[in-house]
Amino acid sequence: MSEKGNIFRATGIMGVATSLSRVTGLVRDMVIARLFGAGFASDAFFIAFTIPNLFRRFFAEGSLTAAFVPVFSEIYHLRGQHEAKRFADRCGTFLFLVMTAVTLTGVLASPLLVRLFGGGFAGVPGKLELTDLLNRIMFPYLFFVSLLALVTGILNVLGRFFLPSLAPLFLNLCMIGSACLLSPYLETPILALAGGVILGGAVQLLIQFPLLWRAGFLFHPVRHFLDADVRRAALLMLPGIAGVAIYQINLTISRLMASFLPQGSVSYLYYAQRLFEFPQGIFIVSLAQAVLPAMSRHAALNHGEDLKESLRFSLQLIAFVTLPAAAGLMVCSIPVFSLFFMNETFGYAQVVKTAQALVAYAPGLVFVGVSRILAPVFFAFKDTRTPVRISFWTLLVNAGCGLPFMLLWGHVGLAAAGTLSAAVNSLLLWRALKGKIGPLKFNEMVMDLYRLLPVVLVMAGAVFAILSCGPWQEVGRGGIKLLVLGAAVSVGLLLFSVGCFLCGVSQTREILALIRKKIARKAPQ
Repeated sequence: MSEKGNIFRATGIMGVATSLSRVTGLVRDMVIARLFGAGFASDAFFIAFTIPNLFRRFFAEGSLTAAFVPVFSEIYHLRGQHEAKRFADRCGTFLFLVMTAVTLTGVLASPLLVRLFGGGFAGVPGKLELTDLLNRIMFPYLFFVSLLALVTGILNVLGRFFLPSLAPLFLNLCMIGSACLLSPYLETPILALAGGVILGGAVQLLIQFPLLWRAGFLFHPVRHFLDADVRRAALLMLPGIAGVAIYQINLTISRLMASFLPQGSVSYLYYAQRLFEFPQGIFIVSLAQAVLPAMSRHAALNHGEDLKESLRFSLQLIAFVTLPAAAGLMVCSIPVFSLFFMNETFGYAQVVKTAQALVAYAPGLVFVGVSRILAPVFFAFKDTRTPVRISFWTLLVNAGCGLPFMLLWGHVGLAAAGTLSAAVNSLLLWRALKGKIGPLKFNEMVMDLYRLLPVVLVMAGAVFAILSCGPWQEVGRGGIKLLVLGAAVSVGLLLFSVGCFLCGVSQTREILALIRKKIARKAPQ
């Protein structure tokens, strides 16, 4: 199979698995909104959950994956499976010890962390204390998810994508089950969600072990683990802690500022961010995971033109998906929150405020997608320093614009500042990459954008017209809302597909060609 076919296949496999995880994630957020609304307890939970999640980006799928996968891929393809297994064992031992120390430190330092991330809660009696308790319960989640990131990196290099991408499904199911089954029996019901996080973290790691064992890479602890390869990966990881986690850091800054806004603002941003991450998780993260092993292999074998071709193809796919997805999020924001979240606890006023944040977040989907594709190129060349330098400027943009935007537009301004910082991040990465690998020759991609934009505008206009018929301000009437939203999305997808085909967007040709090859291989000879 061609490189494009491999990337497309891996992205499709992970996209299907991630879709299942994201659907259960949406159900999870619906359960949280319906049980706890947007206020005291939900604000405390979201800030508490932000803390281990931020460190997860530092130690797990962010810097750890970016540092481990290129080195592991190089050893696996150049020195063989035996040496790769030894490297994995040493990295696993090292990570186990480091994350044990980090987890214990996080639990002990919880009061300081909570004041750092949610200082605005100090004005509400009992809110900081609840946030601290929730963080102490959930912080060990970081330990499980960091080991999971190492396992995922190994399995992805070996060509196994489905089960690792399915891991968040088990986290969501555990949280849903805990919230529904345990919260009615607890004096502080929100603690049930924290218990679900810990259980889900352990389950999503353990479920990977049979696949790891069959691949011959089940971990074995070793005494001497700090060899040259492990030190090389660790040195790559250290600067990557800031570089890869930039988006999560910006999100954390927004939530810290939101803690000083009226109660519920943290929850509005969280619910909007979760829906924003729905298409991001299904496609962008899947494509980024699929691209990194391919980029690492091309860099290790010094195949410069093949690397550029994979990059061009990946960016074209990103534009093909994120532009209509961003437009869809903006147009469908109120209908989606009205259908899935609105009830007596989460009223129409909360729906509108959450939808406004989503509209401000949505354009950032394109820039986040571009950044998630460009960053693996630097990691493939074992360059984690450049993203760090760029992250410094994007952090300044988010923090510098966040405060004035917040004063002007409240929580919506914080979402807009995050989108602006994502745009700056992608543009600076693009500029730095051109200096690293030379001219990229993206004439075809530019022409595709010219063809794609009118199709997206027509699609968005048609969807908006259909959605204007829905009773979005009314509680209930779920059947009619679902019918109108489903009709709008179906018409939008149809118009987009036909429009791309008629306008000659290259991705439609690629997809049709891959489908024809698949059918031809399955046809009887």
